[in-house]
Amino acid sequence: MKIGLRPKHGLLAFFFVVLGLYALFQARFLVFGPVITIESHKDGEVVTDAAIILGGHGENVAWLSLNGRQIFMDEEGNWSEKLIVSSGTSIMTLEARDRFGRERKKHINIILN
Repeated sequence: MKIGLRPKHGLLAFFFVVLGLYALFQARFLVFGPVITIESHKDGEVVTDAAIILGGHGENVAWLSLNGRQIFMDEEGNWSEKLIVSSGTSIMTLEARDRFGRERKKHINIILN
């Protein structure tokens, strides 16, 4: 007796494998949470002008704040804010939250010389 895979069963198995891979691909939002990057200044950077523009990029972010004040991103996830730093070291705190309530924080120190 020969046991083989019929074409109908093979196509059904292929469909479920593709469906499973797609579900894993979409689950990356659940697994990784919000991702935020600060692109315009590096941590510990020394600046000579008190007025700076801090900017970066966010992914999987539903809510974003800088030093406790909500800021907004464009459609591609880019954000930028004009800030005045005080003499010495200024610590900026960026907080992001995704639609599932998970949070991520980043701190950056800017030194005004």
